[in-house]
Amino acid sequence: MKSELLQSDIILENEKVLLLPFENERNIELQTIIFDDEIWKYMGMYIRNAVDFENYIQNTLKQKAAGICYPFLIIDKATNKVAGSTRYGYLNPASQKCEIGWTWYGKQFQGTGLNKACKYELLNFGFENIQFRRIQFSADLENEKSQRAIEKLGASKEGIFRNNYVDSEGKSKDDVYYSVIAEEWNATKRNYFPEFL
Repeated sequence: MKSELLQSDIILENEKVLLLPFENERNIELQTIIFDDEIWKYMGMYIRNAVDFENYIQNTLKQKAAGICYPFLIIDKATNKVAGSTRYGYLNPASQKCEIGWTWYGKQFQGTGLNKACKYELLNFGFENIQFRRIQFSADLENEKSQRAIEKLGASKEGIFRNNYVDSEGKSKDDVYYSVIAEEWNATKRNYFPEFL
């Protein structure tokens, strides 16, 4: 695994999406779309004001500096607007795995195909450049929309992790886990992402 790539500026793009390192100065543009409780309903927290927003930016950058994650800004190339954020998280170089997640989009960018374009770039770079052996995804058990989106990526459903985390309001939450493994990536790419090949 080439974990040193996670110390570099990773920029990924295709015809639909541009992914920039989260510390790019455009992260301030997230505030135009971030204050929407529907986005945060299943994320374990809420961002409702300027203090929450600043904490979100600073916590994300601290986690990157600590090597816990590699976050991205998502740019919609059709409009050149910041559409949301995503990341490689739970980075585990010893086991050569990570989780793609913490993904959110402003309302106007949901259901536009941006998510599939974004996830293709992350999976492709993750397997072919960083050389992860496993990339996992998770979604709140109640978040059927996210589960359907993950299934459209060709990820295998593995099971439910009960009481997997406690949200900001003190509730225990269950998550559904999925994965794609390196040995499957070529077939998954052909079958689920032919438009990007």
